[in-house]
Amino acid sequence: MKGILLGAAIGYVLGARAGRQRYDQIVRAYRSLADHPAVQGAAGIVRAKVGEKTGFRRSQHQPNANGYRRDPVIPRAN
Repeated sequence: MKGILLGAAIGYVLGARAGRQRYDQIVRAYRSLADHPAVQGAAGIVRAKVGEKTGFRRSQHQPNANGYRRDPVIPRAN
């Protein structure tokens, strides 16, 4: 817990010193990387693999026509 707080404090101080221009530059770089087709494809593969392993699929968490999300089905223990 102390490590997380220390990391957040260091990040805050460094971010404050870098200023808004550097922050905007970092955000633009992140967004361009995240929007890259290769990254999107890899993220889709990872999501599918995690869905297979956990049993949760993305479609289960999408709202239905009424705007409500279906609860995941949890099998009963026999």
